[in-house]
Amino acid sequence: MSQDDELLHFVDELDVQVEVADRKNAWQVLIVDDDKEVHHVTTFALRDAIIQNRPLNFLHAYSAGEAEQILIKHQNIAVILLDVVMEKENAGLDLVKIIRDKLGQHDVRIVLRTGQPGYAPELSAIRDYDINDYKTKSELTLTRLLTTMTTALRSYEQLKTIAAGQRGLDRIVHAAPDLFARRTMDSFTEGVINQLSALLEETPEGLVCVQQHSEGETIVNATGPQSRWIGQPLDTLPQADIRDLIARCLHTQAHVHDQYAIALYFCSRAGDRMVVYLPVHRQLAQIDLKLLEVFCTNIAVGFESVELFQQLHDFAFSDILCKIPNRAGLLQIIDDHRQSGHCEGYLIALVDIDHFSEINDALGHENGDRLLKAISHRLRSALGANCKLARINADTFGIYGPESDIRPDALLTLFSPPFEVSNYDLRVGGTIGLVRLDVIDGNGLVALKCASIALNRAKNDQRGQYCYYTTEMEQDTRQRLTLLHDLRAAIDARKLKLFYQPQISLHDGRPVGAEALIRWPVDTGAFIPPDQFIGLAEYSGMIIELGDWVMRVACEQAQQWTELGFPWMRIAVNVSVVQFRNPDFVASVDRVLKETRIEPARLELEITESVAMQGAANVEPILQQLKALGVTLAIDDFGTGFSSLSYLQRLPVDRLKIDRAFVRDMGTQSERSSIADMIVRLGHELGLTVIAEGVESPQHVNALKQIGCEEAQGFYYSRPLPANDFLAWLAPFKM
Repeated sequence: MSQDDELLHFVDELDVQVEVADRKNAWQVLIVDDDKEVHHVTTFALRDAIIQNRPLNFLHAYSAGEAEQILIKHQNIAVILLDVVMEKENAGLDLVKIIRDKLGQHDVRIVLRTGQPGYAPELSAIRDYDINDYKTKSELTLTRLLTTMTTALRSYEQLKTIAAGQRGLDRIVHAAPDLFARRTMDSFTEGVINQLSALLEETPEGLVCVQQHSEGETIVNATGPQSRWIGQPLDTLPQADIRDLIARCLHTQAHVHDQYAIALYFCSRAGDRMVVYLPVHRQLAQIDLKLLEVFCTNIAVGFESVELFQQLHDFAFSDILCKIPNRAGLLQIIDDHRQSGHCEGYLIALVDIDHFSEINDALGHENGDRLLKAISHRLRSALGANCKLARINADTFGIYGPESDIRPDALLTLFSPPFEVSNYDLRVGGTIGLVRLDVIDGNGLVALKCASIALNRAKNDQRGQYCYYTTEMEQDTRQRLTLLHDLRAAIDARKLKLFYQPQISLHDGRPVGAEALIRWPVDTGAFIPPDQFIGLAEYSGMIIELGDWVMRVACEQAQQWTELGFPWMRIAVNVSVVQFRNPDFVASVDRVLKETRIEPARLELEITESVAMQGAANVEPILQQLKALGVTLAIDDFGTGFSSLSYLQRLPVDRLKIDRAFVRDMGTQSERSSIADMIVRLGHELGLTVIAEGVESPQHVNALKQIGCEEAQGFYYSRPLPANDFLAWLAPFKM
């Protein structure tokens, strides 16, 4: 280069103000020139310059190729002071194309310097190349150099701010769907920490604490050194500076930040408050604060959404009354634990509260709820930390845990002390069904089903006890369900039949009536015993429809007997407890009487002694209504219950039926035969007719006659017969 070219003129500007600044935050300036003197003079002139509160740091390249390598290695160069003529006449201009097109560095400011303007005319260079300024070396005095650098660095800073804003907004836009898709507080707060850190280009080492329902602050999520404090109260965190900044954030109810960290404040409509704490390792620029404002809007919306989903989750998986998991929650707990493979030795216990519905009806639902909460509290207090308690329906609690921690005897003992509910000391019992997970193959739903089978078995056998599930129980249950399905089909197809067993006057041996007995024939010609399906019909409610059909067919048959010359024959029909409790029962009897046109007195309804003794308030009014229709009433299986004589006197019944168990030993000196004698004498004192069932021998007949029993029924006279066969049996007695 010519020595006539003046690189810099050190004139009066040498008194430029300089400040001491942090060299770590210096602007990176690349000097590209093949003249070492240019490097030296430029560096010397700008060595103490402070521009935009930041010093300058210089990198040096002496050829275009060397400059390209430096630019590849250093991505944060702000300004390039570039010579035009170096190893080639247009080396500088060619490097500009490489910088912009090949390296894609569009933010770096390029100041073209030349000592030979003719090689690169200013207008065409600026027009054809993406450069930001053009100076001849002769005009670059210190003042002009500082002015040029200041302009270039301000431009670079603005571009970087715009680019940072665009990147930040892009991150916010792309982060929003992920943030809004998170449904749990754990997942949401993890996303907040990670995305906030990415936005500020910081290492994710923050924490989130939540204050719910005016309770203390809890750390719900954290990364980095604070991660071991997840789930702990905030005041257990050892770093006082973190606690103080979060406390200030909660107190002011606003975002706060200092030199080392930020704390962002959020409050939901439900009044729950959340603080996001994140350490920062640089001073936040204005663009950072503005981006934070935008991102905080997303966090606030996401916080509301997560709280809503948490509430929905609570409703779906939690029992709001007792503050414990519900049935779905227990299933989730069981399935999650089974997937971990550590469920060996675990079991499920279902604890049913005996007669809870009666307590609920008698004392009101509020006291019923208080009782449930008291039971829940007592169970939780007694169970170990490894056990999970849930309420799986209105009056049944489920317990999941190690078998060693769930002892049914100990659980039943918990019900011995009364429960204090309002002004009542309530004594309630519990019945328990248990299943060991080792004996089943399936998920939580299967396990819960097996526990329910065991619970039902325990309730059917004896309330107040417990029962463990066995595979035989499920087989029995499956058979019962199959039988129930077949019974429904048989009823719909009218496959059930009525058989009739005669009732005989012991005075003259003539028939006075018949009992209608239901039979279920199958394709093999055999019959399914009534004791196998009547209970199922009662359990399923089908007994209402079935009983109505039996009564109708029996009355139609009795009316046919009248037309065939047997007008004195009454027809006895058994009434189950389910039928008797049906509010429509009396009306259904009235309909059958009217539609079949049978004389009401010829229809005898048999109710068991246990039904008759249920209480005057429940039974007596119904019997009075039936009696008003004109039907005859009998108490079946008499002697097997605990009848009160005074109560029996009030019932409008016509006949007592001695249970076959007291007839079997008649003719011997058995105590059972003396019971039959007492029943007959009791019936006569009450003005009732007495009939004995299960009569199978002449000895039975003679013994019954001797004690004054009026009527008898049993195999001695006839087995139950189909309608046509019974009519043939009846024919000889036609008058």
